[in-house]
Amino acid sequence: MEAWIDFGRGALFRLAFALMVLGLLRIFLLSVLGITEAYRRSPDKIVPWKDTARRTLAWLVPIGLWRRRPAYSVVSFLFHIGLISVPLLLGAHALLWRRSTGLPWPAMPQSWANWLTVLTIAAGLGLFFGRVFHRAARALSRTQDYTWPLLLVIPFTTGYICSNFAISARTYQATMLLHVYTADLIMMMI
Repeated sequence: MEAWIDFGRGALFRLAFALMVLGLLRIFLLSVLGITEAYRRSPDKIVPWKDTARRTLAWLVPIGLWRRRPAYSVVSFLFHIGLISVPLLLGAHALLWRRSTGLPWPAMPQSWANWLTVLTIAAGLGLFFGRVFHRAARALSRTQDYTWPLLLVIPFTTGYICSNFAISARTYQATMLLHVYTADLIMMMI
């Protein structure tokens, strides 16, 4: 099983990371091309830069949602903070990033990572149950709106178990295998 974990941490991780970067680059380039095409087709060539910047900022930081559903907004914000910072800055992950990219990588203290991991797990489950029990959210939700929070919680839960609990070697390997492969799957899906 150790060979499968090493494969997930090594070659599969590099493939998943490359696919994620290429996919995000594709989205960015298609967005730029779409904006360029819209500008080219526009008869007046006047771009309301201030309004465009305001709308983009409103999309990135949804203050309007904060007024309507403040608890959901706080939970979502906390979920995303943990979702981004723990995979990038956890000490063990920093070593993985350094080994894969060759670049020095900063790491957060383990106590912060533990706290953020628990917060991310709770927030992910909160987002899931918020969709399940909120009628308006349930009416608008697709299958992926339910599965993404649950999928994203799996590597956090398994990583927390592996780093904080005394478990048998076999259980550790099985849990770490699930941790590594779900994280790789998430990067590929991004």
